[in-house]
Amino acid sequence: MAVSTSNRRGSRLVWVTIAVGVAVVVLGIVFAGRFGTDPTITQSPLIGRAAPDVVMTSFDGGEPVQLSDFQGDIVVVNFWASWCLACRNEHEALVTAADNYQDLGVTFVAVNYEDSEGRANAFLSELGRSEVTVYTVDQNSRVGFEFGVLGLPETFFIDRSGVVVGKVSGPVSYELLAGTIELIAIGQAIGEVRTGDVENR
Repeated sequence: MAVSTSNRRGSRLVWVTIAVGVAVVVLGIVFAGRFGTDPTITQSPLIGRAAPDVVMTSFDGGEPVQLSDFQGDIVVVNFWASWCLACRNEHEALVTAADNYQDLGVTFVAVNYEDSEGRANAFLSELGRSEVTVYTVDQNSRVGFEFGVLGLPETFFIDRSGVVVGKVSGPVSYELLAGTIELIAIGQAIGEVRTGDVENR
């Protein structure tokens, strides 16, 4: 028995309606899953993993600096440069926190990234430096590559077992540094935080 044209059209309309309904549901699930997230933030693959045991050149040209040298400490690794305006804004907070938390087994490692030696020295001469911060130079951007640095400033937090437990994209404040260090000290992690845009040269 032949199927009438009107029946075929009706059947096709039903299937189109079902397909559209399914598509709407799927899109709803996708957008619901993304709601409340910032799509411009790239999730760092380092969070929850052992920090790369990179070797850096010390700022004064002395002995090489290796991250595993600080095993057992909470380590704050800050990438900065003289051309980074936001780095100027956060510098005082980093110096103060490094000085205040040294007795609690916290080591700050400042990594000068894609900069010139003269300008980096001028930056520190103008804004001051911490006597307890380990200042290093990222030659050939190898350290930044290992950490997946996307721009400056970026700050990574490593717990006492050597695992990366936090990252801040954008400038840090003293309150954020202090709060994060204290959370890590009691076994907590902050994941990723964005405080502002990062800069590229």
